[in-house]
Amino acid sequence: MSYKALYRKWRPATFSEVYGQDQVTSILKYQVANGRQSHAYLFCGSRGTGKTSCAKILAKALNCLDPQNGEPCGKCDACKAVEEGRAIDVIEMDAASNNRVDDMREIIDNISYTPAALKYRVYIVDEVHMLTDSAFNALLKTLEEPPSYIVFVLATTELNRLPSTIISRCQRFDFMRIPAEVLSSRMKVIAETEGATITDDGAFLIAKLANGGFRDAISLLEMCISKHLPIDEQLVADTLGICGSDVISTLVTAVAQKNVAEIFRIMLDAERSSKDIAVFWSDIVEWYRNMLVIKTVDSPEKFLACTSRELGMLKATAALFDVPRLLYHSRLLDGALASMRKTTTSKRNIAELTLIRMSDPSLSDENDALLARIEDLENKLIRLSAGGVVAAPAVAQQPEKVPEAPFDAPAPTYTDDVPPVDAFAPPPEDNAYAPVEPEAPASPSADESPMWWEEVVEKVTAANASAGGYLRGTPLVKRGDCYEISVRGRTGLMILNREATMRMLCDYMTALSGSTVTADKIKITVAAAKAQARPGDELFN
Repeated sequence: MSYKALYRKWRPATFSEVYGQDQVTSILKYQVANGRQSHAYLFCGSRGTGKTSCAKILAKALNCLDPQNGEPCGKCDACKAVEEGRAIDVIEMDAASNNRVDDMREIIDNISYTPAALKYRVYIVDEVHMLTDSAFNALLKTLEEPPSYIVFVLATTELNRLPSTIISRCQRFDFMRIPAEVLSSRMKVIAETEGATITDDGAFLIAKLANGGFRDAISLLEMCISKHLPIDEQLVADTLGICGSDVISTLVTAVAQKNVAEIFRIMLDAERSSKDIAVFWSDIVEWYRNMLVIKTVDSPEKFLACTSRELGMLKATAALFDVPRLLYHSRLLDGALASMRKTTTSKRNIAELTLIRMSDPSLSDENDALLARIEDLENKLIRLSAGGVVAAPAVAQQPEKVPEAPFDAPAPTYTDDVPPVDAFAPPPEDNAYAPVEPEAPASPSADESPMWWEEVVEKVTAANASAGGYLRGTPLVKRGDCYEISVRGRTGLMILNREATMRMLCDYMTALSGSTVTADKIKITVAAAKAQARPGDELFN
């Protein structure tokens, strides 16, 4: 017997064998079991999610001589004929190569004849979005009112290219990307059945690279099985020509530590091992996205498709950056990826230059780089303040008295009855040049700094140390239904007006104040610096 590819060998034969598409298979089973099937179906979704497989299972179930609760029995002559591809009443066509009007007219001419051997004649049209506009128009009437023994199943990966007139005449089913956890568990079952050994990390990496497609995952597994070695994460990475999570974690750590030599070494190893730099770069972009998730949400595990080991590495690298620095790096990564797609020769040069710019923001004069440097300084100041290291106010030291001369100097004489001036005598009370005492702060009114404001500041500081540093010690003034916050400097104004920071501030204020607080009710201004009068200032007025 000739060898059959694994994705064909493991193609599901019943609805219960279709994994990750319960929202589709449950409805189809009910319709078949109760005789309520539609005359036209539209299956849409990304590649490898089970659209064509479900179409063939539906064709078997409709023509099965002994259906079991909507499932085909798989034993009758009709099921075997459809499974083996010799049923003349199940016509499967590819719209990419049969997209003309004449092809549709042939279908229209043939539907007038009753099925030759089965109860229903089923037309499975794959990649239906490839039909021309004229072909769609020719199919409209037939698709709307076909004979009772005709069933159309249209499958597409690009729903947006279908005319609305076609979509409205079909029952639409959306096939979702299969979760990585489902794919991973299924890969372990298939590998064990095929006599291969696979680790959890290896299975999960295959599922992750398949991007929700079952066919892609099985094809990747088949490539790894061909090496006749235990399938772990490193084997999968070497087989598919990608860099593992260890390499990416090391590279990101080198960027954070400004280790330029390590950056060049990793890029050299990637090129020597024939890794695709663009694919490697896409993995770095995804790593930064995952670090942003860890830095901005409470339960990042819900939004990350990674193993527990990868999650630990992500948390370790995320601790090396703040959110503005991650956003700045992400913009640089996106720009470099766009440049790589336009060239075929200098991808490594683009990657290395970008990584060096990422490691040292002082090499760039962009606004994002300047903000990242300011954010770094602010975080350092906040950490110093939190650690109790506060600059002490300068205390004026009294000058020491000049020692008396060792010789008898003649006493000075004064004319015009001007008394001698003692340089160390305190100034008179009516001295015009006495320093002006700073005004005492006005006592807060009843609508200033509510009791819950300090708790809001603490929660914001725990989530975003930079924003909390600008809120700490800043009063909250309520004016009617609105609140006013005066911060120090324009950098604080910029940070607090960011969408994520404002949303977080509104959520905490709403939760603690007992009333709904929206962004339009919060006004953030820059506090005016009060200049204190100094001796001699009036000379320049």
